[in-house]
Amino acid sequence: MAITDKIYVKNHQQLASQLETSIPKGAFKGATLDILFQGEGLEKLDDATRDRVLDFAQDFLDCDCDNNPYCGCPERKFMRYLLELRAQGLGPDAIVDVMSDDYMLYAYPGDVLSFLDDAVRTLEAAEGLARVDGASEKHDEIRRVKRELAK
Repeated sequence: MAITDKIYVKNHQQLASQLETSIPKGAFKGATLDILFQGEGLEKLDDATRDRVLDFAQDFLDCDCDNNPYCGCPERKFMRYLLELRAQGLGPDAIVDVMSDDYMLYAYPGDVLSFLDDAVRTLEAAEGLARVDGASEKHDEIRRVKRELAK
């Protein structure tokens, strides 16, 4: 299961109440993305909530794909966001706190830790392939990124 399947809307019931509609708890579920992408009812949200929802839409739903927001770009952008937070030295608990502050989203720190561990394992495999292929520059780049994540 992808990490984006384990990212939830914080204060889900309150948000649904303000929007006067039912939405799933999952931030990357189809109905949630529809509401955010289309912007229907966002004027009903209080200012702080609206700002965070709009920030989420701008940061993750903005792409030129024909199938947007079902193209996979929002999920890839969000995973990149998590990896960037880790590269800044944040641990799973701090990452959850930051995404909660930034976008009113939450996840279980154990799920974030598992995602980060999988990312390091994937980089280890890519590092080995680059070494076997003789791509020393790519090998060094992957090793550097892996070290940033594994701190």
